[in-house]
Amino acid sequence: MKVITSRENPEIKHIIELQSTKGRKEHKQFVAEGTRVCQTLVENGFELDMLYITDDRFDDLKRVIKTPHITLVNEFVMNKISTAHTPSGFLAVFNMPKNQTKALSAGIVLARIADPGNMGTLIRTAAAMGVKTVVCVESTDPWSPKVIQASAGTIANMTVFEMSWQELLKRKNDLPLCGLVLDSAKKPEDTSNKNCLLVIGSEAHGIPTEWIAQCDELITIPMPGNTESLNAGVAGSIALYVLFSNK
Repeated sequence: MKVITSRENPEIKHIIELQSTKGRKEHKQFVAEGTRVCQTLVENGFELDMLYITDDRFDDLKRVIKTPHITLVNEFVMNKISTAHTPSGFLAVFNMPKNQTKALSAGIVLARIADPGNMGTLIRTAAAMGVKTVVCVESTDPWSPKVIQASAGTIANMTVFEMSWQELLKRKNDLPLCGLVLDSAKKPEDTSNKNCLLVIGSEAHGIPTEWIAQCDELITIPMPGNTESLNAGVAGSIALYVLFSNK
């Protein structure tokens, strides 16, 4: 087993590069942390490049993932490569899936979602509801460590697309776009478009007005408690459940 004890090791510097969007796009790799997240990714066929563990996690490794691609690091090095406040001692580098050429299917469109926690929550809910498509339009990087963590690795169950709004309009074919807006629209349970792409807008501004006009249908989450608005992750998750849980 390989051992790294220096923060200046080129391999460690490579992992640091993967903490940035630029580095991930350049190397076509991303970082995941924690046994459950890494196990979920491996079980769903993601290609593991290397697993980095501290010696106190060695027994967990045998229980969770069987791989020859293992590097032992000390806590000093793990603290350097981890983005978590409290590193789990279990970090992996995965290769990104190849360019997605599949047709779009029912799922979610994340329109200018900036918060990685919200994005990860929405991906996790979409996976739980059994839909397979995530389209990111001018949103945060879906392969960032915070998104991977917030999705609990369930991004492995999804086909992730990154494209412009205009490209989405061209590629969606007969799939209707169902926009989630703040008010003046029907309830999710009243829509006839159960096989759709649910469009969820940004936390601060919602879906851009021009894009709303190009949606096939609009829905709103009723709020009888007179709350001004819901977090994008919460509102989108509710809509996902209503639209897709009984398919």
